[in-house]
Amino acid sequence: MLKRFFIFIGLIGTVFLLFKFCDFKKTDDATTIDSAGLIQQQILNVGKLIVTEGHFSEVITYKNQEKYLMGMVTFDKKALVVVNADVSVAYDLHKMKYDIDEANKTISIVYIPKEEIKINPDIKFYDVEQSKLNPFTGDDYNKINKSVKANLAKKIENSTLKSNAQNRLISELSQLLITTSNLGWTLKYDGKVIEKDQALEQQIKL
Repeated sequence: MLKRFFIFIGLIGTVFLLFKFCDFKKTDDATTIDSAGLIQQQILNVGKLIVTEGHFSEVITYKNQEKYLMGMVTFDKKALVVVNADVSVAYDLHKMKYDIDEANKTISIVYIPKEEIKINPDIKFYDVEQSKLNPFTGDDYNKINKSVKANLAKKIENSTLKSNAQNRLISELSQLLITTSNLGWTLKYDGKVIEKDQALEQQIKL
């Protein structure tokens, strides 16, 4: 009887240990799934439209001359053009592409969309001078629009608008870097491991 009792106690202990082991495995698996879920959620949080806005102004004097009789007779037209433009630089991170490797705890950013620059100029004409033989036409307005946008594009390049937009982009992606680091995952971009914000910044600005 005593022998049977010890065997019974041994069986209960074995079953108890098996349940504890299974429970440990479930807990471990749940932690892995939760880590991947947290990273997925962080990607969703990052996936948004980042917009940096600026305002630019300029004044242009537009002139045109029509010549007749071998240049002996000319008809001029000119106007003072005042431009006020709202400019936006946007990154649509909904378009960001990535791969998640749960087995190796690695997330690889495959594609970050280029910035989208939108220029909305408000063009007004002052001191317009023209003649019936050389009036303002649609071609003149097209030339002025083209010139205005070219000048604004140069101003944007020489301003801090694009760099400010990049800094906001890096700030958003840094949140993903923090999450992956805290969970023991590795973040990669363009095939290279990203460990610090500075590395992320260098990669994006290449």
